Amino acid sequence: MTHAPPAIHTRRALGEVILERVFQLFAAVSIFTAAGIVLVLFGESLAFFESVSLGQFFGDTQWTPLFADAHFGIWPLVFGTFLTTLIAIAVALPLGLLAAIYLSELASPRVRAVLKPALEVLAGIPTVVYGYFALTIVTPALQSFIPGVAGANALSAGLVMGLMIVPIIASISEDAIYAVPQSLREGATALGGSRVRTIWRVILPSASSGITAAVILGVSRAVGETMIVAIAAGLEPRITLDPREPVETMTAYIVQVSLGDTPAGSLAYQTIFAVGLLLFLLTLAFNVLSHRLRKRIRKGAL
Repeated sequence: MTHAPPAIHTRRALGEVILERVFQLFAAVSIFTAAGIVLVLFGESLAFFESVSLGQFFGDTQWTPLFADAHFGIWPLVFGTFLTTLIAIAVALPLGLLAAIYLSELASPRVRAVLKPALEVLAGIPTVVYGYFALTIVTPALQSFIPGVAGANALSAGLVMGLMIVPIIASISEDAIYAVPQSLREGATALGGSRVRTIWRVILPSASSGITAAVILGVSRAVGETMIVAIAAGLEPRITLDPREPVETMTAYIVQVSLGDTPAGSLAYQTIFAVGLLLFLLTLAFNVLSHRLRKRIRKGAL
């Protein structure tokens, strides 16, 4: 048995140390970037809340920070965000889950090899394209058979946003379903279970951790979507549950102010950081919830 010379071991050790330091540098860059974003949001939001109390921010029901009679109640933006998100998830969850089941359990390997990349291509379409599709195609179609649909509305924005996040839910759910051990399928079949019964009673519960993560990731993506809602949902902040009416989401408001003539450093300009901070906290809450659900489901499986 031959042994490598000491010089080779030294070079290998040096190479491993260099690679470790490079990976640490990449990790540190991501951490410092996230920390910088958080510091900017908190710093600018603190300046905003020195002029606007939390009572005004969470207690008022009007959002007119750009008007002479300024109101800073965040609830109209929150309602608009969650209304469009609920519509999107109502579309994306069944479509994405059924697509994942078909790709993993029913499609042949050749069909799966073609359909899965094609489905994931949808995730690469620019969201501005989706926005104009909602405005010029979906909204007129809805107006033709649903009375009272405004030219800009939450329904068309939510529907198209749901189509946009279908690839996210489908791809992650399909990976989770595909990872279920084959022995579970064979055991269910040996006990007399049909293919459909095996899917709904054995495979989906076993993949529930990944499916839950896919849904929450889709919700986070919908909450943070900008261009579709900015183009198709309207820019009218209001508290409503009627999807036919125009609404304004938190992200759409940030775009409105960022692209407008609002002077930097003014109170109206600082509102985008307060809204951005709330949006960041909501997304963080979804991620924490996803992590806890995954841990609970895995413990239950064990």
